[in-house]
Amino acid sequence: MRFPGMSKKQGFYALLEKQAQAAVDAAKEFQALVNDFANLDRYAARIKEIESDADHITHELANRIDATFVTPLDKEDLHALSSELDDVTDCIEACSGRMALYELKQLRPDLAGLVVLLVQITEATLEAVKTLRTKPNRDKVQDLFIRIHQIENEHDAAFRKALACLLNAPDADPINVIKWKAVYDRIEVAVDKCEDVAHIIESVVVKYA
Repeated sequence: MRFPGMSKKQGFYALLEKQAQAAVDAAKEFQALVNDFANLDRYAARIKEIESDADHITHELANRIDATFVTPLDKEDLHALSSELDDVTDCIEACSGRMALYELKQLRPDLAGLVVLLVQITEATLEAVKTLRTKPNRDKVQDLFIRIHQIENEHDAAFRKALACLLNAPDADPINVIKWKAVYDRIEVAVDKCEDVAHIIESVVVKYA
């Protein structure tokens, strides 16, 4: 399989990879935050910087897509991939930003496990995005899609369990429940967005097979 314009359009793939890398970087900083909660504000500021840089990459890619007559992939696919990747980083920044805003004082015990899976799925998503640059081995790409789907399923189960513990805890503080639910929900959206990226890439692979 060979995507059209492969030799001349590497810049598009490089920008998509930078977006995917930004999601990985944000997820790892979020994991560092969880492991060093006393310095929440510092990590939240760093994640905000990553998100801001990612926004610039998104705008650069959008401008390049619109200014190029023949793109290496359909413009709709490029825009969709870029938008979903940007959403992953945005959601992670929303998590850390809200944790700082809400002045949360103590971590929930189930947060660390959710964030481990978040890091894993962003890394797998980066691998999937990188396959677009070359001639993907369909079996290898399929393995990546399966792995991303498995991580999403595992995270979904962990998310539901964490949410149940949060909502059903005896004598739970309603305000604290609202704050933590907002954090959990955004982690879940970030993970779902990674699976959305995989679905788009899978469609692209089939389209250009």
